[in-house]
Amino acid sequence: MQLSATPYEERLTAPRSWWLVSFLVGVSFALILLPFGTLPLLGGLVGGTAAAAVVASSYGSVRIRIVGDSLIAGEAKIPVTALGEAEVLDAEEARAWRTHKADTRAFLLLRAYIPTALRVEVTDPQDPTPYLYLSTREPERLAQALAAAREAAAAS
Repeated sequence: MQLSATPYEERLTAPRSWWLVSFLVGVSFALILLPFGTLPLLGGLVGGTAAAAVVASSYGSVRIRIVGDSLIAGEAKIPVTALGEAEVLDAEEARAWRTHKADTRAFLLLRAYIPTALRVEVTDPQDPTPYLYLSTREPERLAQALAAAREAAAAS
């Protein structure tokens, strides 16, 4: 397995505001448990905050990366040779591809808090998936890394 010429890795971390929301969930639990005393109040604050933080962290732990000759996006792994052209989507175009332009057969790695995306054609005739929609903060860099990985795979 040969490493791609332009390695790429991105973690789609949750925004900072979600951590504040996690704390507010803990405060809500604390207020619910307030009538039962100080210890349950503190337990609700700590437990509620921790539970909400775990959910925020797990949702934001998904990664997009190019490893060798494969694109790994969340749970999906596809060889770069099965991918066609990549289209960089700005915020407006990305919204359109998430809504009225979307194909139900497409693979969507969607994070609503990331406004930009990359749409990549799937050229494998055996795969019914027409394209991959990947939320990414750096769509141009991902497109360049995919192109470099395809060239490297074709050369070997």
